[in-house]
Amino acid sequence: MLAQGVGRCLLPQRSRPARSSRGLCSAAATDALDRVRALLQLCADRHYICPGESNAEMFRRGWSCGYGPLGVELRRNLLQQWWHSVSGSRARVFAVDTLSSSVGRGAGGARVVGSEHFQQLLSQPELSGERLTQELKRLMLSAPSLRPSLLQGALEQFVPSLEMVNKKLPFGLAEAGLCFQPSDGSEPCCMRDRLNMSVSTLSSWTEDIFLFPVSLAEVTQMSLVWFCSPRTSSQWLDHWARHRLKWWRKFALSPSDFNSVEVPEHELEETASRGMKILYNFPWGLQSLETLWCRGDAELLQAYKGVRSKLQSRDGRKSIPHVVSVCGNMDRGVMAFLSNSLQQLRREDGKKRLQHRKVLKIHPVLAPVKVALDIGKGATVELRQVCEGLLQEFLEARISAWPGYLDTLPTSLEHLNAKYDEMGVLFTVVIGENTLESGLLQVRSRDTTIKETMHISEIRNFVFKYISAAEKF
Repeated sequence: MLAQGVGRCLLPQRSRPARSSRGLCSAAATDALDRVRALLQLCADRHYICPGESNAEMFRRGWSCGYGPLGVELRRNLLQQWWHSVSGSRARVFAVDTLSSSVGRGAGGARVVGSEHFQQLLSQPELSGERLTQELKRLMLSAPSLRPSLLQGALEQFVPSLEMVNKKLPFGLAEAGLCFQPSDGSEPCCMRDRLNMSVSTLSSWTEDIFLFPVSLAEVTQMSLVWFCSPRTSSQWLDHWARHRLKWWRKFALSPSDFNSVEVPEHELEETASRGMKILYNFPWGLQSLETLWCRGDAELLQAYKGVRSKLQSRDGRKSIPHVVSVCGNMDRGVMAFLSNSLQQLRREDGKKRLQHRKVLKIHPVLAPVKVALDIGKGATVELRQVCEGLLQEFLEARISAWPGYLDTLPTSLEHLNAKYDEMGVLFTVVIGENTLESGLLQVRSRDTTIKETMHISEIRNFVFKYISAAEKF
């Protein structure tokens, strides 16, 4: 696969390795590495990601990977909360859904060409260097361009959205979707180097076009593009930075691991006057979850070929709106919350034996499984019928439940609790003989490990109120 960038290289800046503070002992570094390995292994074992070293590495890097059932549910919950956050915080935030590829898209997207077409051109010895250059350029510029971000799609939706709001500012366009970025981190190679062409031949090109064999990584991005008056753009950047940091910390077990920083002037994007980043402190170092930019009006003007009359709003001035962009990495966000929620506990049992317990204390709103249903001692057929009825009640209330009672392998309650703790299940409900006789069942909390007895008619409302209270907190 070949990708082409017009005007500028599409490769992201290489991430710098986190510098260790002075005096950092090797034991701490080893502990951090062990924690990463334990987390990735747990995610594979408990159905958050598909097994395999390459898939785990994609997940660690913040790329879209193969998710298991629990990972799909966690990502869905996180995305749903993001939508509630950006659309519920301001009245004039609207959802858009733009194409992930476009033949007419300009600079900024990787163009993908089938290798057979490229090889076919190179295998024609009768083509001169100049003719080959022209044919390659034609092939590249006619190929579909894959979006590296969601910004361009939002800019293209600005004018119709401006008409919808009667040309009044501010307003925002929100979108979540797949973007495509080079994954190998290599530098692009000029065609002159690849094809041994002369500089004079390449000088006939009107644009700098680079070729680089890459594998494209899929990244699930969440984007808010906010259009406002030029005089308020910096204030809006501060507003959204505070808003986004508060949102990340809301669902964190350890909120202090999430922080915001101002982007230094020498690291600003070309069109940006200011920038902010939301960072998470992973075991291997700080990484960006969301980036916010004051982008000015240059990209908006470029998207509409400088036709200012289309872009002017009714704010009493004839100025062009400024753009504040908020772009987040959903896949890295999933990794951040899993890393933040993992607790590895040690305790002695009644026989003075040291036991290790891993718990994913995922926020109740984000937890992919709220309740696990299992059966204790008693008439198996009757107990399963009770579980089926209770499962249906949870599903009707949109409370995700795990049908543990369908597992035919005999397992002790101790092992079941350990399994569900690693899955991040909020409550384990055990239905036994007492349930058949008196309607009483046993409920165990993930976070406190306390077991209590409750009537079967109360359990659904109990779980629902627990989750609702956590959402409002």
